[in-house]
Amino acid sequence: MNTKMTTSELRGYQQICGDNGLMMVVACDQRGGMRKVLADTPEAQAKIDEAMLGIVKAGIVRHLANKASCVLLDAVCAVPKVVDEGVLARDTGLLIGLDASGWDTDANGYRISKLVPGIDARRVRELGGTGAKLMVYLRPDRPDANEVNIQIIRDCIADFAREDVLLVVEILTYQLDGESDADYAKAFPDLIVDCARISLELGSKVLKLPYPGTAEACRRITELCNGVPWAVLSAGVDHETFIGQVETAMENGASGVIAGRALWKDCISLDAKTHETRLEQIASDRLRQIQKVLDAHAVQG
Repeated sequence: MNTKMTTSELRGYQQICGDNGLMMVVACDQRGGMRKVLADTPEAQAKIDEAMLGIVKAGIVRHLANKASCVLLDAVCAVPKVVDEGVLARDTGLLIGLDASGWDTDANGYRISKLVPGIDARRVRELGGTGAKLMVYLRPDRPDANEVNIQIIRDCIADFAREDVLLVVEILTYQLDGESDADYAKAFPDLIVDCARISLELGSKVLKLPYPGTAEACRRITELCNGVPWAVLSAGVDHETFIGQVETAMENGASGVIAGRALWKDCISLDAKTHETRLEQIASDRLRQIQKVLDAHAVQG
């Protein structure tokens, strides 16, 4: 499978990277996860509608993501609002998330990924996107778990190839019902490496992956990628933990960061002043720290 970027895809990739040639993408395409950060109870979370989330996301763009090379947003409550209202900086790239919030479950308990209706490659271009991000769940050790989700990846890659628009493929894995925490933790590095392998075999040209747990697993992913860039995501860990993960990933061949909750999970608020202050002070400082790690691994050329 050809994983070499076309001229158009390469131009898109350049635009989601900073001057150091590496991805620094602030992810805020979450909906359900963001509601859980903003409110403690299911009842309070249910009262946070899409318009309210759109205001929160616009604040993240204005006070945090505009300082990064790119932002990842959804087309449910954030885009085209941040473009049409001039919130998104002209030199900050825009990735648009294709995946819907949550997942379905099949008869065996396996996760089936969901997409936002109507958001395809052509619509991403119409919305001003530099490219898009697809997130899919896989359990590489259970082939029967993956047929539907692999077809989703295959179909999206084909659609974005037809339109010649950059697509970042994110793969997550998950703990099975009845699987112990210890067994899952032991399997996790191999699962993430195999997730990378599957997505590359399907033709992915840029990957977004969880930190696979070890430096060795990072090296294995880089070797598999053979020049295909991969970014490490934060999975909501605390900032201090994530900085260490970023350093290890970058030392072992990663091409940048696509991170959300590690940056902003304790900074966002429905109170506008608190939201602005914490994003400008706490979250922006975390972003600078990550950018400093990336700068130490700047791409030469």
